[in-house]
Amino acid sequence: MILYLLAQLRDSHGIKDKIYKMPLKSHFPDLDLPKVNLLTYIFPPGEPVSDTPVWHDSEDPSVCMSKRQLLHKVKKLGVGLEKLGVKAGEVVLIFTPNHLLVPVAYLGVVGSKRVFSGVNPIYTIPEVTHQIKNTEAKVVLVHPSLVDKALAAAQKAEFPANRLFQFSETPCQTQKGVQDWENMLGSDAEADAYRWPELRGEESAQTVATINYSSGTTGLPKGVCVSHRNLIANVEQIIFMRDNQMPYNPKSRPVERWNAFLPLYHAYGQLYTCIMAPKLDVKVYVMKKFEYAAFLRVIERYQITHLQVAPPILVMLGRRPETAKYNLSSLKYILCGAAPLSRELQNEIASRFNVQINQGWGMTEVTCGALHVPGGVNDDTGSVGLLHPNCEGKLLDDDGKEVKTGEPGELFVRGPNVCLGYWRNNQATADSLDKNGWLKTGDIAVVDEKGMFYIVDRKKVRVKEIRR
Repeated sequence: MILYLLAQLRDSHGIKDKIYKMPLKSHFPDLDLPKVNLLTYIFPPGEPVSDTPVWHDSEDPSVCMSKRQLLHKVKKLGVGLEKLGVKAGEVVLIFTPNHLLVPVAYLGVVGSKRVFSGVNPIYTIPEVTHQIKNTEAKVVLVHPSLVDKALAAAQKAEFPANRLFQFSETPCQTQKGVQDWENMLGSDAEADAYRWPELRGEESAQTVATINYSSGTTGLPKGVCVSHRNLIANVEQIIFMRDNQMPYNPKSRPVERWNAFLPLYHAYGQLYTCIMAPKLDVKVYVMKKFEYAAFLRVIERYQITHLQVAPPILVMLGRRPETAKYNLSSLKYILCGAAPLSRELQNEIASRFNVQINQGWGMTEVTCGALHVPGGVNDDTGSVGLLHPNCEGKLLDDDGKEVKTGEPGELFVRGPNVCLGYWRNNQATADSLDKNGWLKTGDIAVVDEKGMFYIVDRKKVRVKEIRR
């Protein structure tokens, strides 16, 4: 069925015009989605844990970490949080640029049934203060370079300074009273004895794993609550859309290498670097910060095959003169999301670098993505693709009526990857999620006769000015 659909999509003459009725269901059969703890999903019981390095420092690839090494540190963190008295459902913040141990913090916090939230490292002190207060965080893991800012924010938020810990891939000397995070971790023996909590059925669906901050459809940034099942569902959906095979069989896929430059304080980078990479056993090269020449060097040096990007990266590839200095011939596939990409730029870059570029659509509120041009489909129309398995979509006009094929309407999405709502903000949740699980996205789209979606605009929202 899947191969037949792909053949149809490759040959536009083979598809008859069709008027779709709302809501639209995915073309693909529903996936059987595990209802477990995220850690159980990545490390299934009884399966061997690999010693092959997955995560590599892009500046020094000898600095690396295997799944076994990660899992041991994850358990040490789980023990450490227990000793600190951090309860299930309470929040741990990270405030750091990218580095090799961010996946440890992510999976250690989430897997121990606590809640992970990342702070943008360029945030100002008031912004950091807001996130500490809004999440009611119990621990903050802060990079050594950001200790001063974190201490200032902690003071304003009335957050205890002894719950700040320096968090880096190398040991840190105590700085202004802030100790190294290694000092709060469990011992090796305690880690060996540690068992993370199992989550089954609705517990997996209702247990908050991450709070990533998003503007939503209106107003100031709000914390988007994503569950263990949301994360697992979205990873399964994306693997299916990329590879068109499930269950995943690593022996049937060519070797991949990724450039992990996306920020790990937010959803896009987290999903690929912290979850998909270990699930697929893909080598990733983690960049501490994005600099364009360094980004190109990583691709050339490590023969990167796949990129996950936003449109500005493709603009740089097409316009910046540095591009011509590097051999990028290893690139095979680029996924572009996070913002609209013109078909002209997509086709220009695809032709120039002989690389397949497929678009997807997502937002923090759908965990990461809900639409994707399937792997193997060379689309040159600028489409953001088809609905993921297990997903539904509908397009409504300003009066809430369903639009016809080819007509613009606001995109609504429903599926197991749609978030639980906004952190401690019932009104924002009610404004964006209806009682039937439909998410109001704020994006204006059209759908064609093949069921392919195109984002054409952002809904204009009238915001009342508040005067004090």
